[in-house]
Amino acid sequence: MNHTIEKEELNPYLIAQRQVDAAAAKLGLAPHITELLKKPKRVLSVSFPVKMDDGSVRVFEGFRSQHNDAVGPTKGGIRFHPGVTLDEVKALSMWMTFKCGVVSLPYGGGKGGVICDPRELSTSELERLSRAFMEAIADIVGPERDIPAPDVYTTPQIMGWMMDTYSKLRGHNTPGVITGKPIIIGGSQGRGNATAQGCVYAIQCALKDIGLPMEKAKVAVQGYGNAGRIAARLLSDLGATIVAVSDSRGGIYDPNGLDIDRVEQLKDTASIADYGSEYVLTNEQLLELDVDILIPAALENVITKENAPNIKAKIIAEAANGPTTPEADEILNAKGTIVIPDILANAGGVTVSYFEWVQNLMNYYWSEEEVLEKLEVNMVKSYDAVRTLANEYDTNLRTAAYMISLQRVTAAMQARGWV
Repeated sequence: MNHTIEKEELNPYLIAQRQVDAAAAKLGLAPHITELLKKPKRVLSVSFPVKMDDGSVRVFEGFRSQHNDAVGPTKGGIRFHPGVTLDEVKALSMWMTFKCGVVSLPYGGGKGGVICDPRELSTSELERLSRAFMEAIADIVGPERDIPAPDVYTTPQIMGWMMDTYSKLRGHNTPGVITGKPIIIGGSQGRGNATAQGCVYAIQCALKDIGLPMEKAKVAVQGYGNAGRIAARLLSDLGATIVAVSDSRGGIYDPNGLDIDRVEQLKDTASIADYGSEYVLTNEQLLELDVDILIPAALENVITKENAPNIKAKIIAEAANGPTTPEADEILNAKGTIVIPDILANAGGVTVSYFEWVQNLMNYYWSEEEVLEKLEVNMVKSYDAVRTLANEYDTNLRTAAYMISLQRVTAAMQARGWV
């Protein structure tokens, strides 16, 4: 007998559209509104030359997608990664619209990317690439139009180069064109930790919901990069036990708890795998550990219908964008797993980016304490609103988060007379 196994859809753009469909159906949105929300308003594809250190010239390809600007200017990161695709950037711009909506920011979603491996570029090549990409997209970005930020493999320094390039093109200092910059040229206090800190605030809310004290929580973090590393440190400082972490080369696990100070030192000087051969495990094994909190903080589509039945965590906090497929969501929902969706769990970054933009426009800057206080208030309020709506409609947190955002964007489009 011939058994055909249906292949799971892993295209992030199609996944984002399915998520919109699910929330729109719950809300009873008109079909034309749903269709409008499923596609970006504007997508720019660019090719640009960069002179390399050896004197040769390479042509790079990049994209900038602007999903919806009914609520306000678009906002979202720029990633430098060899796997960047047009559909990925379109999906990420959609997720940014809904992320901004769920935490009540006056933005729509944007996203950009360049197909490259920054690890293979010298600092001077990376600077020329960054400046050239900003020149290529400068006509459609700006403080009132579209405000980029850091993402995968981009840094505050790269944002500084891009801001400087845009300012030169405009003939005056324009710090509000980009966020995630170095503090000395208009960056915000607290921005570096913001994604992880916002995720931790959401986790604290979820732990209260299930009545589990932080001190009794065991945590696994897949993706020990910026957000994952800081989240592990913050949760450890709050009393949680970090039992496993991983990066692109693999992971380490100790059921009694890892020494986070040592892990951080190894990450900076060698490899976390040097923690000890008896502690080594794969990224795939980490996802299925018996823990209370699982934080996927790497890339898309790591939790699928194949591994979702084996996931034991009570809470999944999506520090990465799009780590869970729709089929996996259904399995986890049936099991009663609390999935704090990416558009809520990792919204701390864009929230503090918004604070940075506001500070740039005012030319008045806040302390880190002020920034984190405002962030906590917004994350807790947003989590409570999502949970309340999920209970009201008997749905999961992801669909409820999308419903809040879709309501907000639809109201803005109606107020403008678009629909």
